[in-house]
Amino acid sequence: MPKPEDISFGYLLNDVTLLFRKHFDRRAVKFGLTRAQWRATKMLYRREGLRQTELAEFLEMEPIAVGRVIDRLQAAGFVERRPDPKDRRAWRLYTTAQASGVVDDMERIAYELRRECTVGVTYEELSQAMDVMTRLKENLQALDTTEAPPPAEGEEGK
Repeated sequence: MPKPEDISFGYLLNDVTLLFRKHFDRRAVKFGLTRAQWRATKMLYRREGLRQTELAEFLEMEPIAVGRVIDRLQAAGFVERRPDPKDRRAWRLYTTAQASGVVDDMERIAYELRRECTVGVTYEELSQAMDVMTRLKENLQALDTTEAPPPAEGEEGK
């Protein structure tokens, strides 16, 4: 009897992700935002006033990488840093009017790409696929807490 682990699905998931990203990037290039910059802008638009570390957690990115994204967004006029009124060492992040003007256009691009990508797929089918992918993600995240780290170099066999 076949089992789920007998199906090699990783490459397919990767291919779908790469193709989706490629088509999104092609359509969004006119706004001058990378996908990472778009994700950060969208998150800040919906959650004004986040700290950089909070944004990094939401985006599941390293704080250093998010810092570079924010630097570029600030230089392009999409994001501004404001002092945190409760902690003078910290900054809060806010989108600008320029970013607000782009968010609706970027949302339309994402919606249209999802519409084109899901031709011939029913809502129920996609919903079920999303449920399965969510469980796969949760299972993989659980491995982070249950897997023992590999032994340090020279520690094998001790």
